[in-house]
Amino acid sequence: MAIVKVIEVIASSEKGIDDALKVAVAEASKTIRNIDSVFVKDIKAHVKDGKIVSYGVIAKISFRLD
Repeated sequence: MAIVKVIEVIASSEKGIDDALKVAVAEASKTIRNIDSVFVKDIKAHVKDGKIVSYGVIAKISFRLD
């Protein structure tokens, strides 16, 4: 049986929600091995002068411990 740990991360992107999620995984991958899955907990967009300027995600990243 594997032991799995879950962390919560916040990431943003000016390109879109998909890119913000990719940023979250890429940043977590710099220090964490064995990432198995990502659960999007929340999505938001930042608005300035009536236009969306960036997108953000709060995600839970699951990874197996050695």
